[in-house]
Amino acid sequence: MHKQVRQLTLAVVAVVVFAMPARAGQWQFDDIERVVAITDIHGAFGPMVRALQNAEVVDEALAWSGGKAHLVIVGDTLDRGPSSRDAMDLLMRLEGEAAEAGGKVHVLIGNHEAMNLVGDLRYVSSAEYAAFAEEELAADREHWFSAYTQNRASGDDSPEGLRILFNQKYPAGFFAHRRAFSSNGKYGEWLLSKPVVVVINGTAFVHGGLSPMIGEIGLDGVNGRLRSEMVEYVRQLEVLFEAGALLPTDSFHNHPALLQAFIPPLDTQVDVLQAIKAVQKLNDSNLHALDGPLWYRGNVVCSELVEADKIAATLQAIDATRVVVGHTPTPGRRVLERLDGRVIEIDTGMLNDYYGGKASVLIIDRGQLAVITENDSEPVLPLPHPRAVGARPGGSLSNEEIEQLLAHGDIVATSEDALGRKFVTLTDGERTLEAFSQKRAGRGFYPEVAAYRLDLLLGLEMVPVAVRREIGGADGSLQFRPKNWIDELERSREGRGGSAWCPLDEQWNAMFVYDALTYNMGRSGKNVLYNLDMWQLMLIGHDRAFVAKRGTPQHLESVPFLVGQGWKDALSSLSDEVLEERLGDVLSERRLRSLATRRDELLEHP
Repeated sequence: MHKQVRQLTLAVVAVVVFAMPARAGQWQFDDIERVVAITDIHGAFGPMVRALQNAEVVDEALAWSGGKAHLVIVGDTLDRGPSSRDAMDLLMRLEGEAAEAGGKVHVLIGNHEAMNLVGDLRYVSSAEYAAFAEEELAADREHWFSAYTQNRASGDDSPEGLRILFNQKYPAGFFAHRRAFSSNGKYGEWLLSKPVVVVINGTAFVHGGLSPMIGEIGLDGVNGRLRSEMVEYVRQLEVLFEAGALLPTDSFHNHPALLQAFIPPLDTQVDVLQAIKAVQKLNDSNLHALDGPLWYRGNVVCSELVEADKIAATLQAIDATRVVVGHTPTPGRRVLERLDGRVIEIDTGMLNDYYGGKASVLIIDRGQLAVITENDSEPVLPLPHPRAVGARPGGSLSNEEIEQLLAHGDIVATSEDALGRKFVTLTDGERTLEAFSQKRAGRGFYPEVAAYRLDLLLGLEMVPVAVRREIGGADGSLQFRPKNWIDELERSREGRGGSAWCPLDEQWNAMFVYDALTYNMGRSGKNVLYNLDMWQLMLIGHDRAFVAKRGTPQHLESVPFLVGQGWKDALSSLSDEVLEERLGDVLSERRLRSLATRRDELLEHP
């Protein structure tokens, strides 16, 4: 990058940073009659357009037709799909047209926008680079090839082989793409001005999720400080590109290590040294954290008992009553709601080739919710988020369908593992699943069925489906055995789980409360399971639970656990009548009385 270009870059970024709004009122909008939201476009331009046309905010000529409506793009316009640039160009034009009509287009930063800006290009498709190929300067490619050869190549390849490898890794259009996403590039400057969170009529919109971090630092903290850290990161990267300390081909995740190994020449300018320190520090910005607003998934994957108190506090902190999120494709690829409607999930996987879904639009018209899709303009309501403990055959079997299969499916195979656990394989002719098989644990006592039903009553979402069933002439139960899991012994031995979509310590707290309620004396590392897709906690092994005792099991006496308001609300709903009705055929009267006593004790727990 030439000096005059760099000076222009610094000037532009200075304007962006210091002109950045700093008042929460600029992220909050009231008295908006109609709000339309769509998310995770991922370069699926055609589906996006069809959905927006069905929502009547774009006409056949792709002009704004939404009047005073507010259109919210809840992040991730970019990556994976072929037409990200077309989508951005349309949104940039619609911004102006909507403003002229008295409406507004809010384009929010998603994790993929942030990734493109800071140099994490893992998901940029070849078609996205190709869209910039005609604008790429041959001199840029040669310059960065020379720098790559001198500073990044291993030396084992011939010049011809190295060029072939370079062109494969960084195809035509790569360097024009990077220029376009620089701080003074067409798309970079545009995206760096965008917020992370907006609140319209009391509904918050954020890409990943409304994490507690947002409640702690507020809208100004997210849209001001965190976003300014991203702006500063991009600006300082450009300083380091010019100095040769980093290359545009370097991944965001490698920047700290590369800078640690970089030895600045004695005559290195102060601004370069400052840029090195800034990039090393800001690479760890909370904007990119798993519990940050771009990546957080707790709103949609954590048990409601884990998430309820957190979402309530965060909503209150930003003066909102619910949140609309993208980022996590929904089960069944339909718009869903959970936590009593406080969370609306609208990522329905519109990039069909990758996610197998379709474009959906959420419409909030005078407070009423409706959903339309790219294929159907007839509005429907969001569906309840299904309970799904464990990976299911076909990916979408409901609890009721699994219960039916467990209760009536044909048993086609039996087996036993090294721990003596018995398994069966069942089928209804179309679907097949495996189940843990257990004999009745005592007169009128079916522990796994009781554990599952109690889980349903509480909304815990940790105990796999279980039903009563006679097996080989013996009265007992079958419990769904999910696939793709490891147990706690394996997890702790391997040191895994740091990337859990729902933090493990919060899931463990819910397990401790549940085990205190059920007086489970048999909890061990072998009956605590984790779904490897997202590290969802799953609980089996309740044959030593539901003991007729007060207090807590001995192994929990020294374990501090929190019984929050969400838990207390759930426990309060477990009246003696409800417990008798739902558990009376799987727990004895004595066990039920003890369960009710422990319920009351937990209601008094701090």
